[in-house]
Amino acid sequence: MAAPAAGTPVCAGDRLGETSEYEAGEGVYVRDGFLIASVVGRQRVEAAGDKGGKPTLHVTSTDRLPVVPKPGDIVTVKISRVGQTAAQALVMCVGRQALSTEFKGVIRQQDVRATEIDRVVMYDCFRPGDIVRAEVVSLGDARSYYLSTARNELGVVYARSATTGLPMVHTGWTSMQCPDTQAEEKRKVAALGGGKEAPAQ
Repeated sequence: MAAPAAGTPVCAGDRLGETSEYEAGEGVYVRDGFLIASVVGRQRVEAAGDKGGKPTLHVTSTDRLPVVPKPGDIVTVKISRVGQTAAQALVMCVGRQALSTEFKGVIRQQDVRATEIDRVVMYDCFRPGDIVRAEVVSLGDARSYYLSTARNELGVVYARSATTGLPMVHTGWTSMQCPDTQAEEKRKVAALGGGKEAPAQ
């Protein structure tokens, strides 16, 4: 796949290129052979050195652009707190645009997945610090939005291991694994495209 042009705005969780063509640089991590943005910013391509090799993709944080979420928008959020019935989050960007104003989001238990809602355990779906792709359902309280991850392509796109702090890789639609210890942690994982479609969440 072709990487976005240099300077292209990207959000955490965006797929940037393949490891067969690029090395991962600052603000980028590797998942299933693809380079994924770990921060909101703009892409930069560093040319390969004189001794050959592959160019390196970086994502550099930039000033936030003015934009306001609205129902139906796909947003990238960072989980700040997880309770028994809901997860609190900070909205980082709408689509590929970062926010100039801080907005809060809430993922309620009934909005995590489309089936078996009464069996959802919030701490098995999200942890503080997780980067999540979600859909804006409606405006909640002032400056706060109700969010949903009840689709296959929505959910956790980036998470760090609770024991090592390393970025984890997904091992299924409900778990992620530390690449160092191989320990698995439960999550509601987003399907980022390609491969077999996940079963109904």
